[in-house]
Amino acid sequence: MEKEHVTGKVDEVKGKAKQTVGGATGDHELQGEGLVDEAKGKVKQAYGDVKDAIKHGDKKAGTDVHDK
Repeated sequence: MEKEHVTGKVDEVKGKAKQTVGGATGDHELQGEGLVDEAKGKVKQAYGDVKDAIKHGDKKAGTDVHDK
């Protein structure tokens, strides 16, 4: 697991919370910020997935970049 998975999930949850509060209070700007934060979190998590896949592929091929 990469740090991007953790920070991405935090951003995603923060975004959902902002959307909920913004919707409850009628604050459309806060709702928009929430959408952006949620999307940013999902992108970070996807980036973490790519990094994991590269690391696992390197280990299977015997060319782990962390061994150098």
